[in-house]
Amino acid sequence: MKPFPFFTKSCVYLYQMKQLLFITFYSITLAACSPGKKMTDNNTSEMISTMFDTQGHRGCRGLMPENTIPAMLHALDLGVTTLEMDVVFTKDNIAVLSHEPFFNHEISKVYTLSYSSGYMDVRMEEEKNHNIYKMTFAEMQRYDVGLKPHPRFPLQKKMAVKKPSLSAMFDSVKAYMQTHNRAFPFFNIETKSTPLTDHLFHPAPAAFVDGLMKVIKEKQMEQWVTIQSFDIRTLQYLHTNYPAVPAVLLIEDYDKRSLEDQLQQLGFTPNVYSPHYSLVTKELLEKCHAQKIKVIPWTVNEQSKIESLKAMGVDGIISDYPDLF
Repeated sequence: MKPFPFFTKSCVYLYQMKQLLFITFYSITLAACSPGKKMTDNNTSEMISTMFDTQGHRGCRGLMPENTIPAMLHALDLGVTTLEMDVVFTKDNIAVLSHEPFFNHEISKVYTLSYSSGYMDVRMEEEKNHNIYKMTFAEMQRYDVGLKPHPRFPLQKKMAVKKPSLSAMFDSVKAYMQTHNRAFPFFNIETKSTPLTDHLFHPAPAAFVDGLMKVIKEKQMEQWVTIQSFDIRTLQYLHTNYPAVPAVLLIEDYDKRSLEDQLQQLGFTPNVYSPHYSLVTKELLEKCHAQKIKVIPWTVNEQSKIESLKAMGVDGIISDYPDLF
């Protein structure tokens, strides 16, 4: 894929008009081929994948409660091409949207009859005791993740909202698409797992990926998803058992190994390399593009940095603030 060109201010209007015309054409195409049906023309999917990929991080964490259906739908209103999200599993094997496999104290309240107002804050020192993997989905309904003011995202809208199942999120996006004239989004789904917490906070890699793919297949969403992870075990299992699903290698900001070393450990060439934005250099982009690997850094929340990375040639950007795209 060719690097994304830098647009001066005088070119912005022409570029936006080009995107609008493409999305209009693509939406007409999708009217005859809904997400519940197989596409007869694979070139359409390939065409949209060549556009610059604007991804709403956890939906749009800077504006709405993260990893919730309202966050996903608002990100769609803002025009993202991809909804980025995290998935964990409950005790009864329900895939749910959550960045942690427990209820994070920054965003969570739990309903209890012993508390005067009904909801009490989940405390930092106790948050890992609120382990989603040890709860049924029904037990999760005691928790709210939208009422507590976020200490790092003051613009985030406050509302009563719960962590949704992956299945319900897919259904909500499909319903949204039936009433809005825009291109169908992609879904970039992270497997939240680490070797140290297998069977404690999440299934082992094979069960994790199989459980995730079961929902994706049931909802007929295979052609719309990418699977990302810092845990290369899940990507390796995905590549072996579901080779048609694009794999995204996530890289932490402290991982200073060379691209070659990282790919050697992974054992195959991923479709997308997704590093912390501070790691992106022109040399890294050239190496990835030479191997037909897209580069989509995370999580970029400043307008100036977004424009700088676009000018450098990245293939997309993940941001908490999709209104900046």
